[in-house]
Amino acid sequence: MLSFLVKHSLVFMFVAAIVGFLCPQYSLAFFPFLPYVLFSLMVLTLLSMKQSALMKVLLKPMVWKYACYHSFGLMVLCVTSSWLLGVSDDLMLAIGAVAATGSLFATPAIIRVLGFDVLMAMAMTIASTLLLPVAIYLLLLVTQAGDIALDVQTYSIRLLVFIFGPMFLSFLLHRFVRPEKVSRFLMAVAPYTVLLVFAFPFGLIGEFRLMWDESPMMAYQYLAIGTFLCAVFFTTGFFLYRAKGIELGFVAAVASGNRNVLLTYTIAGGLLGPAFLPLAGAIQAPTYLLPVIAKWLAKRIK
Repeated sequence: MLSFLVKHSLVFMFVAAIVGFLCPQYSLAFFPFLPYVLFSLMVLTLLSMKQSALMKVLLKPMVWKYACYHSFGLMVLCVTSSWLLGVSDDLMLAIGAVAATGSLFATPAIIRVLGFDVLMAMAMTIASTLLLPVAIYLLLLVTQAGDIALDVQTYSIRLLVFIFGPMFLSFLLHRFVRPEKVSRFLMAVAPYTVLLVFAFPFGLIGEFRLMWDESPMMAYQYLAIGTFLCAVFFTTGFFLYRAKGIELGFVAAVASGNRNVLLTYTIAGGLLGPAFLPLAGAIQAPTYLLPVIAKWLAKRIK
């Protein structure tokens, strides 16, 4: 059963979002446990990487150019387009916040399933996450009046816990444990790393289901907007980096399409307006459909 789930994990990530929508009480109940799942996923993913190699990739100018496109370029594009289309202020703010959000921490695990460059995916995830508070601050500066108070302290703690903490644990493991023991351990836990990803679409879609129960037509509009945003993120990432190789194009596309909306809400909270959480829930199904599309496209292109 486990091997079947792992083999078809990309499909089951999307199925997890559907199950969370159909069972909102369980989705909402599971939501508070997502940070623990996130930490476990980051630890298991980073343990498979030598931190010296990751740092070399993270210091490449291309990674930071990608992060600027991911955080600032798409935010400007989405906010400008929303303003020209006459979108309401609350929804425009929510769209801009989603566009500014860093890549989902589960992205490297998804890229591993696709068989692409995990180190590059992790570097893109870390870089876009580090730029997130700057992007959100600029967004609020443009769209909000009065004082802006981001919870930078909480964000810094989460960076230490979810990124630098697992990186340090990985460094200690590779420094003091023999390579063959590390390899055996990683082979044993690798299937469970993939299964942890299922928790995110399942636990994050509950807020969208609440909107659907209250106003189905509004929920359909948010779903359409979320699907369109994911498509824009994915396609622009692919075509911008396709010239550097098909594999890098798909890594950039998946990293761009995945958005860590939970972390964005943590640092900005109510400043993001009432439309953010429903939109964050609405993007879950299309977000986890993108890797399935990426796998199909990769086979066709190859």
